[in-house]
Amino acid sequence: MSLVGPRPERPEFVTQFKEQIPEYEKRLQVKPGLTGLAQVWHRYDRNLDDVKKKIRYDLLYIRKLCIWTDLRILLRTFRVVVTGEGAH
Repeated sequence: MSLVGPRPERPEFVTQFKEQIPEYEKRLQVKPGLTGLAQVWHRYDRNLDDVKKKIRYDLLYIRKLCIWTDLRILLRTFRVVVTGEGAH
């Protein structure tokens, strides 16, 4: 596990989402992280559409993978934790 990356998902959800979301498996190409782009810019999942949106954030993170992206996510995570901004 790394500090920044797509959050890990429970195995039963991975199996389900791989069948329902075409690009879901791409997020498994990188190490999972404690925080990620989806966690600082998206609310908690309430339905399948929320999961699909989270996957788009995860795939964007993978495409933009670099130290500067990680630093921005860490700073945003700190802000969300301290202020509660964005937390749902």
